[in-house]
Amino acid sequence: MFVPCERGGGGGCDFTGFALLMPAVSVGNVGQLAIDLVISTLRMTKVGYFYTDCLVPMVGNNPYATSNENSMELSINAEVYSLPSKKLVVLQIRSPFIKNKYRPFCQTLLSWVESCKCARVILLSSSHAYQRDDEQLLGTPLRYLLTPALEKAVEGRMQELNWKEMEKVAAYPGINDTEKVLHIPGGGITKLLFTESCSKGIQMAVLLKFCSEGDNIPDAFALVNYLNEWLQLIKSRVNTSSQWKIPSSWRLLFGNGLPPALF
Repeated sequence: MFVPCERGGGGGCDFTGFALLMPAVSVGNVGQLAIDLVISTLRMTKVGYFYTDCLVPMVGNNPYATSNENSMELSINAEVYSLPSKKLVVLQIRSPFIKNKYRPFCQTLLSWVESCKCARVILLSSSHAYQRDDEQLLGTPLRYLLTPALEKAVEGRMQELNWKEMEKVAAYPGINDTEKVLHIPGGGITKLLFTESCSKGIQMAVLLKFCSEGDNIPDAFALVNYLNEWLQLIKSRVNTSSQWKIPSSWRLLFGNGLPPALF
């Protein structure tokens, strides 16, 4: 359930014609890190919270603090940010799901999407690199998926970008290689949310990257640059990491850097 905050200027949950950008809680937290870069770089305004019992409760300081004055503002596990000039609304998720709560969350989220009249949903996700099949090992580690409701509108654009669609894999490898299924190991809610959107006729795109656990900041930059190729959230002739503003919460994300004297 969406709860607007007073500082966001009200506006309820009417995001008519907006694109909803959100992460899956998946391997390496790549989607969440990429969302951090979008919110920080575009200086998006927090307009509310997504109240749900499907996520582990958490509270912390403002992850996008720019001064001592706003550094003590509190953030919780699911918050909503908006940028009307780009018709963009972002749901950031900061904690893992409670066991057996994937489906209730997806149902609540998609009901909210429909009630808010969002034009489309874009889900940023990731999948275990070590579980790729032979075909998925070829070329770029970035993939996309489109629901039938969105496919007609943007499939041509994906072909112009020379993007690779997420391949289906054999349901029973070595036994029956003709039956293919969508398999996104480590993708969290990605597959469920995508299939539910397909059945409900919701326009959804999934952008994901094959990766492994570790320092996943480079993966986040790769994924957000991939997103920017399509949406052009920031204008740049060449996608580079330097064009994105790193949020203050990343300062000690993977520990302190090595002392300069060692180089």
